[in-house]
Amino acid sequence: MPLTLRLGTDDLRRCRFAVSPLCQTHEALRMLRRSARHGYHRAWLRRAAPTVAGLDLAPLWLFIPPVGGYTPDFLGPPPEEPYPCFEDELARVRATDPALAHAEMARSLACTPGLTESPAGRAALDDPAAAVRRLADLTEQAWRVLVAPDWARHRAVLEADIAHRSRQVADAGLDALFAGLHPDVDWADGSLTLPVRGDLTEAQLADGRGVLLMPSVFVWPDVVSGFARPWQPTVIYPARGMGGLHTDGMPRPSEALARLLGRQRAAILAGLEDPASTTDLAHRHGLAPSTVSAHLSVLREAGLLDSRRQSHHVLYGRTPLGDAVASGG
Repeated sequence: MPLTLRLGTDDLRRCRFAVSPLCQTHEALRMLRRSARHGYHRAWLRRAAPTVAGLDLAPLWLFIPPVGGYTPDFLGPPPEEPYPCFEDELARVRATDPALAHAEMARSLACTPGLTESPAGRAALDDPAAAVRRLADLTEQAWRVLVAPDWARHRAVLEADIAHRSRQVADAGLDALFAGLHPDVDWADGSLTLPVRGDLTEAQLADGRGVLLMPSVFVWPDVVSGFARPWQPTVIYPARGMGGLHTDGMPRPSEALARLLGRQRAAILAGLEDPASTTDLAHRHGLAPSTVSAHLSVLREAGLLDSRRQSHHVLYGRTPLGDAVASGG
């Protein structure tokens, strides 16, 4: 069912981006449960399978339905700052008001017939404070073994997506931003229309706080319109470039380009389909960061790359000339 958010002047002024390691962790867990999201992550799933088998995630699965349904928002609340650290976000989860946790867990359990009256469901509702502690502990385990090892690469993709969309706003305004988020997101006449699974009466409405936009590497092919009241309206959408994170294939330079630039430098240029940091490129190409930095300097001086700072990182991306050279145009 569609949800339409009529964005007033205050909402448009307060639209913002954020990168949330906590939300990425829960999207990764949802991806494990929902086979429709597996497409780009099969290599990651194969690698993670032994680790997942060693985790007792049953208390979390209770609140992450395999198809649709509602997951309690307190497990991954919308961040209050653009680039929070996982530890600070987890502290917010641990500080959840038991009354709020009870209400959101009850709503989640009600999505699946029989769960509310199951022994696990009753135990969670009878002692919501203990349930919050248990779910926070499991979330921390999932972060450390499933997401944290790849977080530097994931963060680079997410920050590159934000940099790209920020340039869209600068070049063509909010119309270009909202129209390009996802095929299921519609933007017209100041209204943002999003798909919603579940009860529309519980959906959050625009109220002057703006919309929080969060790219994700795990949400594809979905777009998630969260959160329920009282949380800030949020859109979690697939990040540009996420398709190459967990695949072995990488664009390879032509022989002519390799002869012109040298094989390493040509590979870096060809592989920069989305902006990336020196650290990410070093990991991707198996080179020392100092070597990558030297190649990037040469490519930038030649006008093939530009760079911009995003949070604590410098991201390198191809210029139009770099795109033409990389494609042989």
